[in-house]
Amino acid sequence: MFKRILIAEDQETQNISLQKTLADLGTEKPEYVYYCDDALTWIKNAIKAERPYDLLITDLYFEEDHNRQKIAGGAELIKAAKEVQPDLKTLVFSGESKTAVIDMLFKEMNIDGYVRKARHDGQYLKLAINAIHNHKKYLSPDLKQARKENNSHDFTDLDIAIISQLVDGTPQKNIPYYLQENNIKPSGLSSVEKRLNLMKEVLGFSKNEQLIAYCKDVGII
Repeated sequence: MFKRILIAEDQETQNISLQKTLADLGTEKPEYVYYCDDALTWIKNAIKAERPYDLLITDLYFEEDHNRQKIAGGAELIKAAKEVQPDLKTLVFSGESKTAVIDMLFKEMNIDGYVRKARHDGQYLKLAINAIHNHKKYLSPDLKQARKENNSHDFTDLDIAIISQLVDGTPQKNIPYYLQENNIKPSGLSSVEKRLNLMKEVLGFSKNEQLIAYCKDVGII
């Protein structure tokens, strides 16, 4: 099991709960901080002392107070931490449930696990930590189900570009010019129309406005 664990969590009750969960797993007493700047400093100091952390557990969102921070949230903390310690295992424990946000963390930040703060989260945290310790990725079951329901269409970069242009007020017939300027292919008007029709068909919408509203709601854009 992990020997050196750092918790970055600004809510004291959640911090205590995390520590209890880790104690139940038989891990050594974790260290914890309430600010992201402090977390990065501790990670750097641990490396200098040749006692690096094995696992970072962090929330995504931290409440602002009188202590001004350079690192505003968990995603930025993970990015900064991996720059100084690329092999650091990372587990996000957050109330965020948007599929697009979570997918970004796995794809771009290469996190090892994500557990949503919700019912049964203590049980899922234990499963997540065990999975990560065994070099596996972990996503809590409630989020897996949400992904199936909300992400029946696999949005491509082209899809997101098209929808973003519609949100910005670009007429559908002019979107190909934007795609060509940004080297996004395929860029023809027929391709734009086909992608829009496919997204609406798969998701059960009849209008572009419904598709846009859906994408905003689940965090695709």
